[in-house]
Amino acid sequence: MSANQKLNIHEDWVVVILGGLTILLTLSGLLLPVPVFGWKNFGELSGTVCSASNLSFIGLQFLFVIVIAAVGAFLTGKQLKSALLTFPVVYMLTIAALVLAGNSQVKALNLEAVIFSLALGLLISNCFNLPEWFKMALSTELFVKIGLVLLGTTVIFSDVLKAGSLGLIQALVVVLSVWYFAFWLCKKLKIDEELTMMISSAVSICGVSAAIATSGAIKGDAKKLSYVISMVLITAIPMMIFMPYIAQYFNFPQAVTGAWLGGSIDTTGAVVASGSLVGEEALKISTIVKFSQNVLLGIAAFAISVYWTYTRHPAGKGARAKPTLKVIWERFPKFVLGFIAASVLFSFFISAGVNAEVKGSLKNLQGLWFALAFTSIGLETNFKDLFGKNSKKPFYAFLIAQGFNIVITLVIAYILFN
Repeated sequence: MSANQKLNIHEDWVVVILGGLTILLTLSGLLLPVPVFGWKNFGELSGTVCSASNLSFIGLQFLFVIVIAAVGAFLTGKQLKSALLTFPVVYMLTIAALVLAGNSQVKALNLEAVIFSLALGLLISNCFNLPEWFKMALSTELFVKIGLVLLGTTVIFSDVLKAGSLGLIQALVVVLSVWYFAFWLCKKLKIDEELTMMISSAVSICGVSAAIATSGAIKGDAKKLSYVISMVLITAIPMMIFMPYIAQYFNFPQAVTGAWLGGSIDTTGAVVASGSLVGEEALKISTIVKFSQNVLLGIAAFAISVYWTYTRHPAGKGARAKPTLKVIWERFPKFVLGFIAASVLFSFFISAGVNAEVKGSLKNLQGLWFALAFTSIGLETNFKDLFGKNSKKPFYAFLIAQGFNIVITLVIAYILFN
């Protein structure tokens, strides 16, 4: 290969390679120390988060992810020099977002790091005129999909069985009914198909992760993904605060309350926080139900991928001219296979001891890639694109679908857990 020639492997295969490489290195013993970002006051911020040892952990993490990002840029045919110049800026902004999200008062509000990553990126992109080469070097989708492959390592089938039949039944009924209602509502309001799929998955399955997985499966617009995630995070806060008090006012049993919270609140952190306000039983049931919904993410991503590939192909518009299996395979997002492979590997071939040893490092890297992706989205987005005049209908659809989710989940929780 000459110096002027570039590799140009399909991004989805690159993601599977890089995600698999990360998992392989971790299982081989390369366990990156997890940096600490939690702090209550400036004393803890300077003494713990900014300590020499913690900064060295952040530096080691940077060296690891910049190598992965550089290999990704090379394999996908991007300018390696531009990628190496851009990535440190994205990383530093992401670390700043993680530090902001680590504050105890912010944690009490359950504001996730990705919203700070997005906000900092938006602030920079809207206050400064970033050069075009900088924006072109951003690898948003690559970062998101690497995070999704690593997410597969947390979906363990034995844990699904421990979740109990009632939790699984509720999760299945809620996901199917709420997803279909949200899909139908978005169609009625004439919302575009990409937003429709992302909103339906975010409301019905597990919020942020479901929106990200769906966007990857349908090759969705990053700006639309940002908007959906903003809605998820904004609505999770009042639900987390008020739903436990509503349950208390109406004297709902703790098991019912837990199932209601776990099935309707979209972020895992908010579920845990709200369940804690009610009691130990509610916390346990809410976590089980939420986990049961999270498990369905892989199945949903696969189904959505097949549906989208089949119906969105030009040949699929005619009743007699559906795309062939070969075409479906060509258009199918391969990162979903990486997600499933990681889940199968950790469910059936990795011992519980090894899993316990490596899960902290992998979970940290998964969250970091998501945060890096949202910093990148912010850097390539203007406020008018994110919250433009056409954004009212999706917001109304999300709120109505969330209202339906709250009601139907309460009914199912009473039937199954009362």
